Amino acid sequence: MAIRIGINPLTWSNDDMPELGGETPLETCLKEAKQAGYAGVELGNKFPRKAHELRPILVRHDLDLVSGWYSSRLLERSVEAEKEAVAGHLTLLADMGCQVMVYAEVSGCVHGERGTPVSKRPKMPENRWKDYGRHLTEMGRYLERRGLKLAYHHHMGTVIESEAEIDRLLAETGPEVGLLLDTGHLTYAGGDPAAVAKRHAQRIVHVHCKDVRAPVLRQARQQDMSFLDSVLEGVFTVPGDGSVEYKSVLKPLAEAGYHGWLVVEAEQDPAKAPPLTYARMGYDNLSALAGNAGL
Repeated sequence: MAIRIGINPLTWSNDDMPELGGETPLETCLKEAKQAGYAGVELGNKFPRKAHELRPILVRHDLDLVSGWYSSRLLERSVEAEKEAVAGHLTLLADMGCQVMVYAEVSGCVHGERGTPVSKRPKMPENRWKDYGRHLTEMGRYLERRGLKLAYHHHMGTVIESEAEIDRLLAETGPEVGLLLDTGHLTYAGGDPAAVAKRHAQRIVHVHCKDVRAPVLRQARQQDMSFLDSVLEGVFTVPGDGSVEYKSVLKPLAEAGYHGWLVVEAEQDPAKAPPLTYARMGYDNLSALAGNAGL
């Protein structure tokens, strides 16, 4: 099946910890992304947020815009308020020809708080699941009318983190809600990305490919680290450089006819992990892994 390989600019500069790679210009990120072989990039904090400003920049580097993260607070506000909040981001992605929106619930999240362990993350109250699922489905329907698929991003430090929570989310929502499978976050959460890929292949509309350094993950769990401290310790790396068994993850997607983006997203300290070196490694490894899986 035909797929495209993109990269997230976290390799060069970090959105949750802007001092990581803060001095790196956007032009460097885009130039090196293309050098490494990628067809597109996701949004980062240095990107213009108007299509007429962003489009010529990406055209100059022969890159497409893959998608961009949206911080939802649907647990705290109404669907109508969420529609108003997402309007500018939705317009940008639609105008840039994106097919999916990376969508994460951040109500009460702790992943951006360096002093807060991920164990202190919020949990979905049992009596909120039904309404949340209904409201999220309505948001998915709203995005579909603009030509975008809602790609729900389970994420460490947020209300949807574990394998069981992903299963529950998909059970409580309609097909208008797609799943963004993030191999690194699910592994960190103690889940099995291959099992989720097999179980929910028809709902997966976007894939973030980050690998995990198992010894660092053990340390992060033993010390109950914050998400950002674990990133600084090097818990994540690019596909093929860690413990994730990508063939088992990607094969069910190939069998289900997946034809979207595979995105290398491996936040590391760029002072320790030279961005171009790791971008190239990620592209080369993921290209081979995807091909071997039948994508």
